Amino acid sequence: MNKSDEQAGEGSVTMRDVAKAAGVSVKTVSNVVNHYEFVADATREKVNEAIEALGYAVNVSARNLRTGRSGVIALAIPDLQMPYFAQLSSLVIEEAKSVGLRVIVEPTQYSRQGEIDALHGSQQAMLDGIIFSPLELGQHDVRELEIEHPLVLLGERIFTDSVDQITTENVAGAKKATAYLLRTGCRRIAVVGIHPGELVGSAALRLRGYREALEEAGVAFDDALTMSAKMWHRVDGVNAMNELLDSGVDIDGVLALNDMLASGAMHAIEMRGLRIPEDISVVGFDNSDDSQYLSPALTSISPGLDAVARLSVRLLKDRIDGRAPFGGRDKGPVSRTVASSLVVRASTRPVETSGMTVY
Repeated sequence: MNKSDEQAGEGSVTMRDVAKAAGVSVKTVSNVVNHYEFVADATREKVNEAIEALGYAVNVSARNLRTGRSGVIALAIPDLQMPYFAQLSSLVIEEAKSVGLRVIVEPTQYSRQGEIDALHGSQQAMLDGIIFSPLELGQHDVRELEIEHPLVLLGERIFTDSVDQITTENVAGAKKATAYLLRTGCRRIAVVGIHPGELVGSAALRLRGYREALEEAGVAFDDALTMSAKMWHRVDGVNAMNELLDSGVDIDGVLALNDMLASGAMHAIEMRGLRIPEDISVVGFDNSDDSQYLSPALTSISPGLDAVARLSVRLLKDRIDGRAPFGGRDKGPVSRTVASSLVVRASTRPVETSGMTVY
């Protein structure tokens, strides 16, 4: 079989392939395929030539066979074993069910190619839309978000005004956590889980919140109190905390950039014979289900996952149904930020003010 025959095979050519060949956007190809009138004649001709050359007619026929909708959406996340994403998946499935949608959860396994496949793979033919939480794609990958179906982008890896997006308070959340540690009397607060050189994404934003809280309190930032961890699993928290303790730096508080790192850090602290929170207070981030069952129970930032799931599903459902988002009139892309909150538990010392202890 020659190359042109392979390209003509069913399911092997996508709108993205046609868009690339014609030098236009995926949306423009969709407009041509669906016979929208507001497309320049020259552009329509280029797209049709690309469709014919690539054998896209088979794909168009397959799409037309889908009468109405499938009632299926995808949730693309990095890893189902991470409590944050497992909890998010459960909430999205529950919310989707309430509006008559089913969910396929697609773990992308910390892989750039896995994230691209989630957006552009052959499974697109059976989907009405996608909720996408990237970890490997970045700001330079905005064009990868041009897909045939409605898309809701989660998180802060990519900022764009071309698609709908739901974000959480990473900066504000880390700032709240650090400020609380400062209010309890901590002054040597370590931060565990940074990604050196990262400018966007959860690690960079949470580090920014940490630094802002220190600056506002008049506490000098000390690079010796920062510890990187490429992955955010328990073992990474153990290793990072052990490295900090081995360095000999004075530490009286820890901001871990997620709860799994916090759990590992707490284990390392206790294995050294140190007490939590008497010697070192610990705050996590994500308020995962397990955080309340640690010993001591973990103080953590709740990112509002219930709201993230609700907003992302409702927004995607509005797009699938052709409605303006959230009952409004403007059909343009929308962005919503979900508020965070601090959940105080036993891993931090109480706040002391004016001789009174406040829990």
